[in-house]
Amino acid sequence: MVNKPTVLVVDDEEKIQKLLALNLRNSYRVIVAGNVDEAVAYLEKEEVDLVLTDLKLPGEDGIAMLKKVKAFDSSIPVVLMTAYGTVENAVEAMKLGAFDYLLKPVKMKEVVVTVQKALSYRFLLAENRRLKEQLKGIYSFENIVCVSPRMQQILKLVKQVAESKVTVLIQGETGTGKELIARMIHRASPRASKPFVAVNCSAIPEELLESEFFGHEKGAFTSAVTRKRGKFELADGGSLFLDEVSEMPLSLQPKLLRVLEEQTFTRVGGVDSIQVDVRLIAATNRDLQTEVESGRFRKDLYYRLKVVPIVLPPLRERREDIASLVRLFLKKHAGNTGSKVAGISREALSILENYHWPGNVRELENVILRAMVVAQDDRIEVEHLPDEIRGLTSLRPVDREGLRLAKKKAKQQAVYQVERQFVLEALKQSGGNISQAARKAMMDRRQFQAMMKRCKVSVKELKNVTEL
Repeated sequence: MVNKPTVLVVDDEEKIQKLLALNLRNSYRVIVAGNVDEAVAYLEKEEVDLVLTDLKLPGEDGIAMLKKVKAFDSSIPVVLMTAYGTVENAVEAMKLGAFDYLLKPVKMKEVVVTVQKALSYRFLLAENRRLKEQLKGIYSFENIVCVSPRMQQILKLVKQVAESKVTVLIQGETGTGKELIARMIHRASPRASKPFVAVNCSAIPEELLESEFFGHEKGAFTSAVTRKRGKFELADGGSLFLDEVSEMPLSLQPKLLRVLEEQTFTRVGGVDSIQVDVRLIAATNRDLQTEVESGRFRKDLYYRLKVVPIVLPPLRERREDIASLVRLFLKKHAGNTGSKVAGISREALSILENYHWPGNVRELENVILRAMVVAQDDRIEVEHLPDEIRGLTSLRPVDREGLRLAKKKAKQQAVYQVERQFVLEALKQSGGNISQAARKAMMDRRQFQAMMKRCKVSVKELKNVTEL
């Protein structure tokens, strides 16, 4: 049974208490108090979600009630009820943080609607706080898994640069976690309470990039029907993350350079200079030095971006982190997959540690997520891993266990290929007739069909088998 939200009604008139309780009790748990002291006592012992209070009370008034509620828990919305003659006091209460006010004699439809809005606002605030705390955990240093000395050095550098305003250039292959590092820098900086705005330079058409960055005035071009704020304005006071910055067209690069140097810009179609305070973090999966040498990227912008360069290693160069990353992903996805998987076998982990991971950490996370969905027991086994990962492990053993598994896999693959060719040849000679092929192979039909299934001989192949 879901608990109803609790509404605390504060009014010294008993008939008002009963009227409100009667009309709200179907949807809410209603408790009543006749004065501020009684109401505060309820606040201290009950889980109150909303306070509905009269402005005129015996002793301390509704303004005092409002202040006490906000001091106790600022997220609890307060709705005041007031007579026509004290509307000015209600307006003052709004300035002090009241959610809304209702005129007496109250109309119950209006009360119900206002209570619904106020509670929706409270629950939205609570959800926002929960998500912020969740994000803080995701982008905290404690949540970054690294055993490798190289990654530990990078995290040390990230902590050092977070406190400053310097521009950071993060380089690394796709899937190495460039945006994660950018968000960590922001979360650990004095700008953490301000916006973090991310832009993928490769995902926006060239003709729209300038408007995306700097905004535009109404009528600046055909589709500009209203004024639009750009990413720099939206990130004012915070951090702007430019992902795939190497994809930025040359025509826009000098304008970006100017903003970095002067912290001012003009909207497209505008004349006024707009001042901003933005910390820029850029990322690329290309070698920007090579891009500069080829003439595809401005040298002055390159040096302005790489004040502090951070180069993230690919996962294949930090294999010692794989076991810890696997544990992290198992924990991360346990709730949203409904899976009971809590571990991984030594053999399966060895395969992961021997794979070359072209998609890096992102690919590893996707593989673990898939395996958790496929697995039926409480741990991931070798058979739960994708074929392409199991098939490539024999090429790159790095330890004794890896060598043992690679040899075992090579043997399995050899047997698989021999059996598959055997099945196909038998079917070819029998014109695709399974019963005849089984007799020719000196097997019963059930055994032969089991081998067909094991060797993944499809119906489509059967139709074309006489052409082999």
